[in-house]
Amino acid sequence: MTVTIGSHVLGGGHPVYVIAEIGLNHNGDVALAKRLIDVAADAGANAVKFQKRTPEIATPAHMRDVLRETPWGTMTYLEYRHRVEFDRDQYIEIGDHATMRGLDWFASPWDVPSVDFLEDLGVVAHKVASASLTDLELLEALRATGKPVILSTGMSTIEQIDRALDVLGTDRTVLMHATSTYPMEPEEANIKMIASLRDRYAGIPVGYSGHERGLQISLAAVAIGAVAVERHITLDRTMWGSDHAASLEPTGLAHLVRDIRVIEMALGDGVKRIYEGELAPMAKLRRVPA
Repeated sequence: MTVTIGSHVLGGGHPVYVIAEIGLNHNGDVALAKRLIDVAADAGANAVKFQKRTPEIATPAHMRDVLRETPWGTMTYLEYRHRVEFDRDQYIEIGDHATMRGLDWFASPWDVPSVDFLEDLGVVAHKVASASLTDLELLEALRATGKPVILSTGMSTIEQIDRALDVLGTDRTVLMHATSTYPMEPEEANIKMIASLRDRYAGIPVGYSGHERGLQISLAAVAIGAVAVERHITLDRTMWGSDHAASLEPTGLAHLVRDIRVIEMALGDGVKRIYEGELAPMAKLRRVPA
């Protein structure tokens, strides 16, 4: 089975769909968001992804009044969530910029009003963050949009994934193997889960959402069949914010996309053949002809 997002087809031997997650790494700054969109486009990514919250709903009650040191001073976690949210006009501005740069754009809605907000803007798909996999009300709202849904599976059990798919359905869903540690160490990657998910949920395209340092694990995920790869991006991993350390800088993203495309070519079709480039070495080296 394949799933179409924008002009791209995921699965079925089609090219790997590369999602550059800007998330909250824009720190509430439209100009910074646009620079990150340009980074994604210049690197050859297919899409950029943001996060959309209604802070009063999406912020856990026990976190709202926790004080946090920020570049804008000490504030509660709820105040911080408001500070980094984009409004409708800002989303139109960054969405238009992404479209002009040839990228799909969408977001992870963290609550039902955010689904409506994004639908009003005409996103091509929705992403479910791993933390939201158990929010059945949110999943029901996403199912009702009729749009493709990319479902990350970090911090989740197989039984919870089963329940989420019962709500979302399987006809427009892409699963993403993920481990929700920031940054993730290699021993927690468990990328063999890509094959396990593919076997358990036959027909559903399976990709990889990574939070590791470096490129090796994401590239290995492609080599074992991931149809999509999502990585956080930043201008500088030392910037303030919770996701920057687990993000790729511009050169890293460019190398990731480059190497994914090389791996796609190298995987081939599994049919044994003698290549033209082998003929001269065969004539020179093979002593016993067939």
